[in-house]
Amino acid sequence: METLNAFDGTRLAAHRAGVGDPLICLPGGPMQASVYLDDLGGLSAHRELVRLDLRGTGDSAAPADQASYRCDQQVDDVEALRAHLGLERIDIAGHSAGGTLAVLYAARYPRRVGRLVLLNPSPRVVGLDIADADRREVAELRRGEEWFPAAFAAFERIWAGRGTAAEWGAVTPFSYRRWDAASQAAAAAERTLTNVDAAAVYYSAGAIDPHEVRSAVADLRVPVLLVAGEYDMGLPPKRAVEYAGLFPDAELVVAPGAGHFPWLDDPQWLVATLAAFLHRP
Repeated sequence: METLNAFDGTRLAAHRAGVGDPLICLPGGPMQASVYLDDLGGLSAHRELVRLDLRGTGDSAAPADQASYRCDQQVDDVEALRAHLGLERIDIAGHSAGGTLAVLYAARYPRRVGRLVLLNPSPRVVGLDIADADRREVAELRRGEEWFPAAFAAFERIWAGRGTAAEWGAVTPFSYRRWDAASQAAAAAERTLTNVDAAAVYYSAGAIDPHEVRSAVADLRVPVLLVAGEYDMGLPPKRAVEYAGLFPDAELVVAPGAGHFPWLDDPQWLVATLAAFLHRP
């Protein structure tokens, strides 16, 4: 672990692993400690992964100003990390809500970005609304799973506006390819690694202007790889096509049989896919 100071003096922690050129890894949650990304299924054999613990998570300190948990306020934390590493340009991988931060960074600092990897990114940053019908279509693909009846019934209650914390917990199996001991442990760890108060601020009012973001990424002249999971209801593959289409140079790949965490669901596929993209001339 190494530390650096953000522009407001908040102490941030970064964790390095692997060999090769650095790849900045931004966690989702939102506001989950970056340890859950691990080495992205073995990608550290191809690139040096630099995981940033966002302010108030993991080994990073909490800021004096709670409003700085807003995702747009954290863009300059990524810029501080770039400066700390002494790099003119950085390759970035953002997962889920971390994809939001990655896109906002690329919009604000386009000349500082080499390549951009969006792993199951949240569509909120570009104002892409996912309808319940889109999610239902993906959910139906899992009908053969033994956990499906209870989990789907919970989704029905959520879609009907009767969702509680219990219902949201019950639908967790949809996020994984296999609802086994490993994925259950990962889901349980997620709850302990998240700064709930910070997460409530991350997408708060004024944090994002989707129209401005769309305008900015339309002029982003860097290679972009968007990874969607075949079973991911956060960004169903057919809607991921729209997301990728907002960039002038983006490639969409769909992880077969994967949910929201492709490095857990099919690490070999993900590593091969990311390594090919990151090493492309």
